[in-house]
Amino acid sequence: MPVGEQASDSAPFLSSDSEAEGPEEQDGTEHQESQEEESASGVSNVRARLIVAILCYINLLNYVDRFTVAGVLPEIESFFGINDGDSGLLQTVFICSYMFLAPVFGYFGDRYNRKYIMSAGIFFWSLVTLLSSFTPRKHFWALLLTRGLVGVGEASYSTIAPTIIADLYVKDKRTTMLSIFYFAIPVGSGLGYIVGAQVSNVMNDWHYALRVTPGLGFLAVLLLLFVVQEPKRGAVEARPESQLHHTSWLTDLQALSKNRSFVLSTFGFTAVAFVTGSLALWAPTFFFRAAVITGEKAPCTGSRCSSSESLIFGAITCVTGILGVASGVLVSRQLKKKTPRADPLVCAAGLLLSAPFLYLTIMLADRSTSATFVFVFFGETFLSMNWAIVADILLYVVVPTRRSTAEALQIIVSHLLGDAGSPLLIGNLSDSLRKTDSYLWQFRSLQLSLLLCAFVAVVGGAFFLATALFIQRDREQAENYIPTDESIVVPKSGRSTPVPVSSVLI
Repeated sequence: MPVGEQASDSAPFLSSDSEAEGPEEQDGTEHQESQEEESASGVSNVRARLIVAILCYINLLNYVDRFTVAGVLPEIESFFGINDGDSGLLQTVFICSYMFLAPVFGYFGDRYNRKYIMSAGIFFWSLVTLLSSFTPRKHFWALLLTRGLVGVGEASYSTIAPTIIADLYVKDKRTTMLSIFYFAIPVGSGLGYIVGAQVSNVMNDWHYALRVTPGLGFLAVLLLLFVVQEPKRGAVEARPESQLHHTSWLTDLQALSKNRSFVLSTFGFTAVAFVTGSLALWAPTFFFRAAVITGEKAPCTGSRCSSSESLIFGAITCVTGILGVASGVLVSRQLKKKTPRADPLVCAAGLLLSAPFLYLTIMLADRSTSATFVFVFFGETFLSMNWAIVADILLYVVVPTRRSTAEALQIIVSHLLGDAGSPLLIGNLSDSLRKTDSYLWQFRSLQLSLLLCAFVAVVGGAFFLATALFIQRDREQAENYIPTDESIVVPKSGRSTPVPVSSVLI
């Protein structure tokens, strides 16, 4: 790893590159780096910050929309008369369409104009979300279909947006901007619960909860088309697109499959997706059922249910997301002063520390409401430490022309084995464990099913520990990558003749 970059990585959270320099020298260095980034990417510094702000807004909106359904899940179950298994399908069909289309958008994102791809996807997602809000009582299949189609639009955005940030910034600035970008995940998720519960409560109809995000989505499309500027790929890393040749999709997949840091961190992130996917859909419902059996709340009647659990869990998710992402990046930067393996070690610690708190949250839900929310606060904080760091790992162990493909591959694996199946698995497991339809067994069966999350968190921690063994080597290989099919000019008999790099190296 270059010495300059290692020094940069050890800088404090949201700080400049080097603390060793004096103020004047440091300001001069920052100004020079900013000018170099601006000239390389083709985007001004002001425009770059504006682009990141727009991408963060869309990412926030993305997760608000995704978790609005979870905030009104008891009402949806009561409205359609469905069981836990059917409820789990709402998240599963969305994630399935999202993950299977992610590689398609990743392929196009590595080769074509990214803002136009995102604009089309977000417009489609907003339109389908609006249509889903008109689902009648006897057509639950229509709600499943429209939620599945929402995943089409979101796949076009999630695979591409981080790569635009990667082409605008490097080193600490990239990590900082990615941290801000990934703040939107827990904050948006928490707002999704709150928006869903509050709008449903005010309008006395859960359908209105799904009509909040479409208008904001159409605004996002306009911002993308008229404000966002496409940066040059890899230019800020002193590797402009003209020097980074695109290879075939199969070649990209083969290279990524041999990248151990990418593969192992993807499996670690899969565990994060499994746990967060399960909690995202089922936690508010689980807390509501616990309140019912303790006598704190009345059972759900008709399409009206108590929304306080969704509000509390949403607020906790927002706060813990900010704390978790910020503390994860801060601890990682401080630890990099001692070891270049800091990123995967922090991810591993976050998952391993979250496991006991999640276990206590699940087991004490029917005994102490206050203790339950305290434990879930710490569990989600540790769990959120991974988001920005995992994204940063992918970006620095994968070369620029394969990043959208890598993002897509990570999405499909983490969702296929993670949150695509976990809500459905938890729901079906709850149905199979339920001995009677009493309120007690509705709670107890879901409680036993959710214990699986603590176990999966431990497994994910082990994958990140394995990632730490290979991270330094894979990062150096990505930074020093030279395309094997690139030609250089070699004098031959008085002429300049282009020959493959491989022949010269041999």
